Amino acid sequence: MDQQTIYPRRLETRLLEEMGSQKIVVLTGMRQTGKTTLMRKIFNSVKSDNKVFLDLENPLNQKVFEEENFDNILRNLKAVNIDPAGKCCIFLDEIQLMPEISKAVKYLFDRYKIKFFLTGSSSFYLKNLFSESLSGRKAVYELFPLDFEEFLIFKESAREPCGSLSEAAAKKNKISYGLKGGLFKEYLEFGGFPGVVSEKPGKTKTLGDIFTSYFEKDVKSLADFREINKLRDIVLLLANRVGSKIDITKISSEIGISRETVYSYLNFLEKTYFIFLVPPFSGSLNGEVRGAKKVYFCDIGLLNYLGKISEGAVFENAVFNNLRKYGKINYYQKHKGPEIDFILEEKIALEIKMHGDTSDIVKLSRHAVNLKIKEHYLVTGNFFDHPRAIPAQDL
Repeated sequence: MDQQTIYPRRLETRLLEEMGSQKIVVLTGMRQTGKTTLMRKIFNSVKSDNKVFLDLENPLNQKVFEEENFDNILRNLKAVNIDPAGKCCIFLDEIQLMPEISKAVKYLFDRYKIKFFLTGSSSFYLKNLFSESLSGRKAVYELFPLDFEEFLIFKESAREPCGSLSEAAAKKNKISYGLKGGLFKEYLEFGGFPGVVSEKPGKTKTLGDIFTSYFEKDVKSLADFREINKLRDIVLLLANRVGSKIDITKISSEIGISRETVYSYLNFLEKTYFIFLVPPFSGSLNGEVRGAKKVYFCDIGLLNYLGKISEGAVFENAVFNNLRKYGKINYYQKHKGPEIDFILEEKIALEIKMHGDTSDIVKLSRHAVNLKIKEHYLVTGNFFDHPRAIPAQDL
């Protein structure tokens, strides 16, 4: 595989459509998910020469926007070949490095109708800062590590995308399942960070570099934590509890920090896309678990890098990562009663099994009916020829 090839991402079409919108476009997501590569591709598609791509990790590029009088930024833009009097596009990469830049962006957008495309590594910064200053003016997109469908594109083994789970269930094919099995096994081991997928040897080292970079750049630049080692300990603890409900009191006791500190660490990890916290499904039945959330990691390669995680937990996390594109995810568990692994968009029940069979579907069907949910599927690691079964690699 040619490592210089720029493979398409699912978000690409939607970002290109935003070219004609009257909004500031913000692309966020964890470090190393391919935001800069995707934005450069969008930049290259702009037909006009009245455009510029500024990497704000470069202090010289930061200087363009370091003006108390925002009108003076126009003069600086002319120095980088931008004519503010005409229709122009400005792409700013790594905007979290300039916390005050949102004010200048808002001013230039409102006053001069300059089109902005912005990227940043953290909703912890972006959503808190830009939610107020750019209310109604922005379109926010999130870029995650590759799901298996995108992974196959990077492996030059693309398949026809499925538009729905019902389609995935109907179109499953044993031959296709067998042909993609080896690639799915690689995906389950090393995950979907584009740089890892493109590597041949050295995948584990690249995952280590991503983990180190997260702590060196995101944690130290975005957070004011006195004990970063405690945050590391929480990450390792959560890796061993992936797919389980979080007990704040127990974590507080094991790590030796207050409950409030645990909440702040979890909030940071979630807002920087390192973990995802899945809330319970709020149906009408009594006795539901309220408040307790399940934890999943952004990438299964990173999860495997952090420790020896059980095969079942890694598989469930992989399924979660591949379901995100279909909509909002919850889980259901009645107090000391039956559990449904995932409820998608509050109308589809999903049970996850490495090795599923008919008894799992019968049980799921019974629980789904009790919740008044008609559509339900068993997502499996094995190929199970049943109309309610979906191989995980087909999601």
